[in-house]
Formats: sequence, C-alpha cells, structure tokens
Amino acid sequence: MTILVTGGAGFIGSNFVLDWFKSSDEPVVNLDALTYAGNLENLASLKDDPRHVFVQGDICDRALIDQLLSTHRPRAIVHFAAESHVDRSIHGPGAFMRTNVEGTFTLLEAARAFWSALEGDAKSGFRFHHVSTDEVYGSLKADDPPFAETNAYEPNSPYSASKAASDHLVRAWHHTYGLPVVTTNCSNNYGPYHFPEKLIPLMIVNALAGKPLPVYGDGQQIRDWLYVTDHCSGIRAVLAGGTLGETYNIGGWNEQANIDIVKTVCALLDELRPDPAGPYARLITYVKDRPGHDRRYAIDARKIERDLGWRPAETFETGIRKTVQWYLANEEWSSRVLSGAYREWVSKQYGG
Repeated sequence: MTILVTGGAGFIGSNFVLDWFKSSDEPVVNLDALTYAGNLENLASLKDDPRHVFVQGDICDRALIDQLLSTHRPRAIVHFAAESHVDRSIHGPGAFMRTNVEGTFTLLEAARAFWSALEGDAKSGFRFHHVSTDEVYGSLKADDPPFAETNAYEPNSPYSASKAASDHLVRAWHHTYGLPVVTTNCSNNYGPYHFPEKLIPLMIVNALAGKPLPVYGDGQQIRDWLYVTDHCSGIRAVLAGGTLGETYNIGGWNEQANIDIVKTVCALLDELRPDPAGPYARLITYVKDRPGHDRRYAIDARKIERDLGWRPAETFETGIRKTVQWYLANEEWSSRVLSGAYREWVSKQYGG
C-alpha cells in the first residue's frame, strides 16, 4: 500500500507527509517541483527513511506521472501541488494557470487511465483527494454566515480563479468518468515550515530582524485560521471515510482580523524574545491594500464534524504560540529560506 502526494515539499504538503508517518508506516511517494516554496529541508528527518520516496518533477509532466503510477501503484493520490500566493498571482497569473489548472488536468487524466485499468478491491479502493481553498467562494460581508460546501463559487483573484477551475475539473472527472474523487476546501493555514511571504511567518521574521511589519489597508480583513496539523488530520479523515464526489470544508473555527493576528504575534514575541528597543508593535506599518482584497473568509466545518467526526484540536491561542515558538527555535531554517530572490519579492510587493 502506497500513496502519491503531490507538492509534498511545500508548507502544507511537507507537514502532511511528516504527520502521516506519525500514525502510519504506509510509504509515500512525494512528487514536488521544488519551486521557490518547495523545500527539501522541511523533510530532512526523512532523508534515510525507506518509507519516503522523493521525486523532483512537474505535475504537468504526463510521462512522469504515468511512470510513477505504473511503478508504485498507489492506492490514493493526495494533490497539494499548487501555486498559492494571491499577491504573486496578481503579478504573474500565468504560472497559476499552468500549475493549478493544467497540472490538475494532467493528474486527473493520468489517474483516470491508471484507475480504469485496476480491478477488484484496488479499483474500488482508489481515491483522488484534491486539496483546495476557501478562497474559491469569494468574500463574505461582516454579517454573512460562513462558507458552506453549497456556496456558489465567486473567486476574486487569479489564484482563487485557478483553484476554482481545478475544483470544477475534479468534479467533472467524477461525474463524467466516475473517477473516485474527494475534495477539501480549507481556511488559512499556519504553523511550522510556512514560507515567509504569508502573513504570520512574515511578521515573525520581520519582527526579529527589526524590519517593518506591513499590514494591508486598515488591517481589518478577517480570515479563519487553521493550524496546519489540524488540516492534516482533516485530510486523513476525508481520505479514509469521505463520500465519493463530495466536498468537505476544513476550518479552524478561528476568525481573526489581520491586525489582531499581527498584534498577537508581537505580544508573543515580547514575551518569548523581548527586544531591547521596545515592543514589537512599534514596527507595525500600514501599506496600500492589494487589488481585489477579499474582506472576510470563514468556514462552516459542520459537515466534516457531522459525517466524519473531525474537529480541530488546536485553538488559535495554542496554535499561534506553537508557531511562534517553532520559528524562534528554527531561525536557521528561516535564514536559509530568505534568499535574494525572496528579498526582491518582498521589496516589490511591500514597497521596500
């Protein structure tokens, strides 16, 4: 028994692989292109582990996908691989269309050919698990109920549009060809190994370096925050027991405004690594809002709790403390991630 994980060297994917081996000895074939956000150092603890087979490659490479499926004959594909940063999608949408749309299409076609040739229990037990985002649902007003699985898709950025397209492809391949799929749409993840262009790790590494903490607009954009290992456990629950063709929203029940996130990070750093120059909140700097910035996301995660018995184990208070502590204990990881290319990106996005 083996599973194929795409994007397993990225933030969520690497956490999933590490978490998988805490509760299972089932081997993982890990396919990742190792673009800027993919980092094999995340998986250093598995370097000599025979259960983990790493393959550097592109999900748009059909011949490679076919070869991996034929050689390893996985019982499931868990598809994380994606371009995922909204800001980057605004500056360069082409890469998002290629990876998120063309890449998902390529995987679906390879999986369909592989699955169609299976027989018996191998065929009935095969799963294609597509990992997506709450951003496909668009933006909520302050008094709107959280996103449910039945919400209409209203993507507002090139990133969310590309993920919405991939969700539609997965649905269509199930209804047209019978491919056994499940889809999960998660809220904002945070935790260890998060590439520091996203809000929480950016605030941590900038604060420790004494740099400005850039906050878009008025900072009142609200997100539902999900600790990454909770997301991993939710995916395992859906992979094991989810109904074919169904979508399950995975959320943390933790709505927080961006400015409150930043202030919480500052307060934790004041406690855990005081700065002689003064409270870290002095570094908060408001910058011009990004185009089409969604105001609020929130996930209604009652379906996965009702059907599969899943709920997040972490509160935001416990998860954010663990996250800040991890970055303080792993500053060498952050320093190696902060390459020249990354610094150029931050300068371009936040104006220096």
